[in-house]
Amino acid sequence: MAHQAHLNTDQRSQFTSEVFTGVLKAHDIHISMDGKDRVLDNIFVERLWRSVKYEGVYLKQYQTMQAAREGLSTYFEFYNHERPHQSLNDKTPAEAHGTNVQWPQAA
Repeated sequence: MAHQAHLNTDQRSQFTSEVFTGVLKAHDIHISMDGKDRVLDNIFVERLWRSVKYEGVYLKQYQTMQAAREGLSTYFEFYNHERPHQSLNDKTPAEAHGTNVQWPQAA
């Protein structure tokens, strides 16, 4: 039996929007949500989003949705396959978890 991907977030508006949940559902990703503003319930996702914002979004200041899609696709490829993580003994997530799953490219 195949393992279904799972994402756990809190209930802030960016995570409950139809745009966000629609992408997850389209990729058959199971969604669960903690109570509103329960940051400590999912510290790993919070760290990921902090990294995405400070290492990508804030620096790039995307001007269009297409630029954001392309930039985030590039960032997640870097984050998962090139960027060593201290919490993973300086391995990339792909190395630490033995996966070659690639982030979907922007259309």
